[in-house]
Amino acid sequence: MAEQTSWREPAPGASSPDRQPGSRRPGKWATRGRIGWAFWLCIAVVFPASKLMFRIRYRHSERFPTRGPVLVVANHVSILDPISCARLVFDHGRMPHFLAKESVFKGLAGAILRSAGQIPVARYTSDAQGALSAAQADLAAGNVVVIYPEGSVTRDPDWWPMEARTGAARLALTTDAVVLPVAQWGPQFLHDYHTKKLHLGLRTPATYSIGEPLDLSARRAEVRAGRPVDAALLRETTELLMGRVRDQLAELRGEAAPAAFYPRPARELPGDVAGGAA
Repeated sequence: MAEQTSWREPAPGASSPDRQPGSRRPGKWATRGRIGWAFWLCIAVVFPASKLMFRIRYRHSERFPTRGPVLVVANHVSILDPISCARLVFDHGRMPHFLAKESVFKGLAGAILRSAGQIPVARYTSDAQGALSAAQADLAAGNVVVIYPEGSVTRDPDWWPMEARTGAARLALTTDAVVLPVAQWGPQFLHDYHTKKLHLGLRTPATYSIGEPLDLSARRAEVRAGRPVDAALLRETTELLMGRVRDQLAELRGEAAPAAFYPRPARELPGDVAGGAA
């Protein structure tokens, strides 16, 4: 159950909604907007499945914007993450759009996912840039896009984030979305990717910590002024994004985080389900 928060409509001319004591957060069905048939199908499947699989708790729910474009940047601990993370977004009155590996967009399920606004990523091809363009358009339309910058489940044996790809940083720098670092802990206890074991059980605890939105205004101003979005800027911004996610995870776990990110694998393994691009 998400913690209770308060909310107030922005004053005239304000650029974003301010949440202040003594006010109410708008109704979740109002902020979710129009829901198409494909999304209704996804809700009918994912919501009850997530209720059976996980007992989800949230920290700092008041930080999740009720309106406007949001880029959720999360760590990746299980192939089941999209199920619990979809609940995170849905429970905060928004509809989630994921960047996911193209191989999951097959057959009828793939058609439903596309109709529900999910974004396939054809990595290691020229089409990967098309996925980022689609995500940019999605954010420009005021939606919530979820991305796992690591690209696949972390290989760190202690479940800390590993080195990330730069697609999330590119989206953060080239859009006006609120960039929200989110740490998750718990789905790996239901399905352990490292051992490839499913631990059958109901209502596995899963906790999400929502960080303060990142202030990227200075970097975005430089990009608008003509600074190239080159490898150095992307890597610097990626380190900032994932550093904040790692800090949230350390707070969530009550442990000190390692100073460095775990190295990426030389190659992906069969069955990787990615949530990142580029």
